[in-house]
Amino acid sequence: MSKYSFVKVRPSAERIYELIRLPLITEKATMISEYNQVAFRVPLDANKKEIKVAVETLFKVEVTAVNTLRVKGKTKVFRGRRGRRNDVKKAIVTLAEGHTIDVTTGV
Repeated sequence: MSKYSFVKVRPSAERIYELIRLPLITEKATMISEYNQVAFRVPLDANKKEIKVAVETLFKVEVTAVNTLRVKGKTKVFRGRRGRRNDVKKAIVTLAEGHTIDVTTGV
């Protein structure tokens, strides 16, 4: 835990909409919905506390846990030119019992 864990994190309204970039609609992301979890793509500088506040504010749900992972961009070759994809950060949000998020509808 941090030395300053008692400080409340409250991102601005603009930052809240920036934090949740898009929901991940993949086979693995739909499989984790059985465990009451939802996956989102978030900015690289986002932390778990900000993500929790953003999801609770936008979707009016209770979040019990946030797990994040960084995916390093692949190096690819296209028409003989070497390029690199961007790094991506994902957040897997666990919701409290009885709460759900329908990712197919807008905010």
